[in-house]
Amino acid sequence: MARQQGGGRATVRAIAAEAGVSIATVSRVMNGHAHVAPDTQELVRKAVARLGAPAPARRGSASGAIYVRCPYVLTDYFGVIVSSIAETLDLHGRRLVLSAGDAARDLQVLPGLPNDAGIAGAVLIVPPEPERELEALRAQDFPFVVVDPRTPLPRDIASVSAANLTAARSVTAHLVELGHRRIGVIGGPGDWLASRSRLAGHTSALAEVGVLPSPELLRSIEPTADWGYDAACELLDLPQRPTALVAFNDKAAVGALRAAYERGLRVPEDLSITGFDDIDLSRSTVPRLTTVRQPLEEMGRMAVSLLMRLLDRHTVDTLHVELATHLVLRGSTGPAPATP
Repeated sequence: MARQQGGGRATVRAIAAEAGVSIATVSRVMNGHAHVAPDTQELVRKAVARLGAPAPARRGSASGAIYVRCPYVLTDYFGVIVSSIAETLDLHGRRLVLSAGDAARDLQVLPGLPNDAGIAGAVLIVPPEPERELEALRAQDFPFVVVDPRTPLPRDIASVSAANLTAARSVTAHLVELGHRRIGVIGGPGDWLASRSRLAGHTSALAEVGVLPSPELLRSIEPTADWGYDAACELLDLPQRPTALVAFNDKAAVGALRAAYERGLRVPEDLSITGFDDIDLSRSTVPRLTTVRQPLEEMGRMAVSLLMRLLDRHTVDTLHVELATHLVLRGSTGPAPATP
């Protein structure tokens, strides 16, 4: 095969093939990253000398930046995912352009991404944009991956999430095994995909023991400690209160713990409470929370991995990836009391 001599332009892929290294390694060497072995750097430099310097970046090339949109405060859940994405992009030699914080929620950024020559692709974390905007972005052949989508996505839009239905079913099944039948649900916003999936898992576990969920035991909230507290107060003040509360996340569960304490209810002797996410907060309560551990770091890594394959135009058979969760049993759950 004829080779282009030094002084011309070559693709990063061609240089990687010539040097016998990965595209990411070529990108790191060309961008001056220190974490590349000297021998490997020399292989890349010799390949460049033979083939020519890399051509200017174009969409999908190894040197384009990745736009990460997370229009939420970067604490706990969101901060872990964004940190994982940043670390993984660095391993691929990719520059990150981050848009984060509540103020970013109303920014109309998606329509302009395909026209930004410096952006190769994007990772969108729980995007607030309606499905039609995501479909419009996909129609322009712009590579992107959604992490934890709010709404069901078309089959051709890549996404990574936790197995919410299975996770919620495992939580309620654990409570059912402890004898609980009257279980209150402090769910997330009713229009979130995760909320609906978890409610379906909860309902499935109850159905296995012949229990129909009661609408009076369901509250849909913004998943914060204050909203969790208010919802728990309503549920615990019912004439026949629940013996257990399943919260959408650990923050809402902490609010439920406060509501129980104010009513003189012992956890778990009088009331069991579960969370979701397994953030640091879940290990700081008294008692510590039984919760579901979401693979937040792996969600970030998987999103980047999937995006890299899309950028390299690889065939991807599974665009919707659901990662397994793990039920973490701690002190906030126990046998159902004989008389609630």
